[in-house]
Amino acid sequence: MDKKPSRRPPIDSAWRRLASQWWWLAIPSVVVGSLFAVWILFNEAGREMRYGEFKKKLVAHEIKSVKIGPTEIRGELTQKPVGARTARFHVARVGLENNDPDLARLLDQNIAEGAWEAETGPSIAESVVLPFVLLAAMMGGFWVMLRRSGGVGSALAFTKSRHKVYQKDERRITFDDVAGNAEAVAELREVVDFLRTPEKFRALGGRIPKGVLLVGLPGTGKTLLAKAVAGEAGVPFFSLSGSDFVEMFVGVGAARVRSLFAQAETKSPCLIFIDELDALGKARGSGGPGGHDERDQTLNQLLVQMDGFDANRGIIVIAATNRPETLDAALVRPGRFDRQIVVDRPDLVGREDILKVHARTVALDDGIDLRQIAAMTSGFVGADLASLVNEAALLAARKGKPKVSHVEFEEGVERVIAGPEKRQRVIRHDERLRIAYHEAGHALVARSLPGTDPVHKVSILGRGNGALGYTMYRPEDDRFLHTRAWLENTICSLLGGTIAEELIFNDVSDGCASDLQRATQIARRMVTEFGMSPTLGRVSYQTEGRSPFIPGGGSNSYEWSEQTAREIDLEVRRLLDQAQAATRKLLKERRAALEEITAVLMERDTIDATELQAVLDRHPHDSHAA
Repeated sequence: MDKKPSRRPPIDSAWRRLASQWWWLAIPSVVVGSLFAVWILFNEAGREMRYGEFKKKLVAHEIKSVKIGPTEIRGELTQKPVGARTARFHVARVGLENNDPDLARLLDQNIAEGAWEAETGPSIAESVVLPFVLLAAMMGGFWVMLRRSGGVGSALAFTKSRHKVYQKDERRITFDDVAGNAEAVAELREVVDFLRTPEKFRALGGRIPKGVLLVGLPGTGKTLLAKAVAGEAGVPFFSLSGSDFVEMFVGVGAARVRSLFAQAETKSPCLIFIDELDALGKARGSGGPGGHDERDQTLNQLLVQMDGFDANRGIIVIAATNRPETLDAALVRPGRFDRQIVVDRPDLVGREDILKVHARTVALDDGIDLRQIAAMTSGFVGADLASLVNEAALLAARKGKPKVSHVEFEEGVERVIAGPEKRQRVIRHDERLRIAYHEAGHALVARSLPGTDPVHKVSILGRGNGALGYTMYRPEDDRFLHTRAWLENTICSLLGGTIAEELIFNDVSDGCASDLQRATQIARRMVTEFGMSPTLGRVSYQTEGRSPFIPGGGSNSYEWSEQTAREIDLEVRRLLDQAQAATRKLLKERRAALEEITAVLMERDTIDATELQAVLDRHPHDSHAA
């Protein structure tokens, strides 16, 4: 006869689990005990009474018993007051009542013998119960904090590095996942070869670079490249940010640097990736008088660690930044970050390859042409293209389509550039008409001047970035150089909107603020940086280089005299006035086309490149029109 299996082990296991977590019961016990002790002390003390009131009640025989302490008088009334929880009372002895000679006589006359007594010290509750409860609560809270944080050894855990370690089986990113950066990938393959076969380099006496610095715009794929290097080499990957080192406590940053390299040596060969290196590696002494001592100490420790470890030990540091001009010179010298790789914006072919990578998991329509979509995304970086593919997929799903078509990609480009449409925005008719003339002026000037980017779409529908309308350009190819004629025509197209308003309404609005800002910026750079001013000549007044890796270029430093500054202002004004005159003349000559483009926009809100060209063909350019 088979015996039934015993049910005892599960019960024992449950008890063991309960016993191992008994501290969960200790927390509510301490809290409840503390509250109970406070409640006892509060009820024992009773209501507070002033000393004069106490003497009146004593004379009126309304006090039953009294205990005289060094700091207070406690006792019990003969009758409980109406609405009171207890008949007890207490009186604080903090003034002249401490030396009242009549107190003992009044007590003898009005209190029964043995009903009052004098205490020489604090009560038991004050001297024993309350300190014990507070001490127990503090010890319990401290013990629970240590248990939850990992033990006593974790009390100084803030000095340890806050990096994340990715093992080989946790990472599936390779160079196949990287597109649009063929030159950067070719440079990094050498690092991969060293991590895979270091003996090949050691046999020839070669030394791999200790540090590789990736510089480029945000979103170009610097972090992805570093992960791909670790994925191809199959080594541990330490990832952290430059700001993870700096802390408010002095010496913590340097301790974290030592901790990072100490742990990296135990898992050699490996990669250390430091993102946003400029948060840690800015030039020392650049923080004003006195500098930033803690950051400088952290940077000094990083310099020592990178210069101290053996290059053939298998530790390679890869860092990323978009502010290489702010880094300390000792950090980027040969022997530390001695190789800099520029991760630039992808060109047309690179954008197409990036779209193919991100479109692997997206159901695309059979007739879609990613090359054509890549041509629409001039200036996009990898992050923008990833967002574009995702937006197109979401739009197709919202419409209930089984596949993503070219229409969703066009809408996705507009959403990435200008934000979502705001069709529910209520705009008055006169304002809508002004917006239509404004955008028609931009489009007409851009299509009439040679060398400008082709107009792809014109719309008077508002967008999420605050624009009331927009004119979308689509460059036919990537442009790396800009001539003076192209820059002047671009200024004219930017001023086309406000000049059209002035021509039609004899007044202008504040909708041209961003256009004027961009036009003025181009004109000033033509004068101060590009040497395109016939008055000032081929001179550059820029003393510190503009960072090419920051959107907008970052800050510049210029040096000129007051007289030269006035001449620069006058030359910038001359360029803008010249562009306004040329734009006004062009719009007067093609006013019929301006009127028809505006009428189409008022009717349909949007006009594409084909419809715009049809309008221009019906109104050819007559240079003799008034």
